[in-house]
Amino acid sequence: MHLFGRSSSHFTRIARIFAAEAEVAIDFIIIRDLMSENPDDYGGHPAMKMPTLQTEAGIWFGSLPICRELVACSESGLHVIWPEDLDRPVAANAQELVLTAMSTEVGLIMGKATGVPEDNSHQAKMRASLLGVMEWLELNAGRAIATLAPDRDLSFLEVSLFCLLEHLEFREVLALDAYPELRAFAQRFASRSSAVATAYKFNFPA
Repeated sequence: MHLFGRSSSHFTRIARIFAAEAEVAIDFIIIRDLMSENPDDYGGHPAMKMPTLQTEAGIWFGSLPICRELVACSESGLHVIWPEDLDRPVAANAQELVLTAMSTEVGLIMGKATGVPEDNSHQAKMRASLLGVMEWLELNAGRAIATLAPDRDLSFLEVSLFCLLEHLEFREVLALDAYPELRAFAQRFASRSSAVATAYKFNFPA
């Protein structure tokens, strides 16, 4: 299996954590040029996004489909709580908002990298959106996680939330000082061996 992505990407890290938890070996291939317009550089992703997983069965685009395939190929017998298993509003909303925040953060990072002023109306709205999500998650993420089956090994909600929180500080988009509940969750999850093994780093100069 070949996973295309970057060590600095929160979407890629979700897949890498699942691979580690599922004990599935992957060949991690770094995408060198994020400005490339060649889908082959992204493992065949037509939208030129990451991550992409190449397998004998075919190509998988995006974190969630990749994670499903990794677990399906695993012999570990992981009990995973997937987004469709979240049948309580607080948990389903938490998952939706985590993924929204991840995409919003990418927009803020790309805007900064391309010289878009912070007071640009679109950038300002994205930051307001991110702050709104973080305030909601600070108040509700704990309740959402409490609804998950206690015998689970892993949940997509917890992994994606952790990857978002650490990425916000890694990319200096938002400090977690104002969110003690979220910081405490991130610190607890960070002790897992899969989190330690996939710590964020820049593959190339930022």
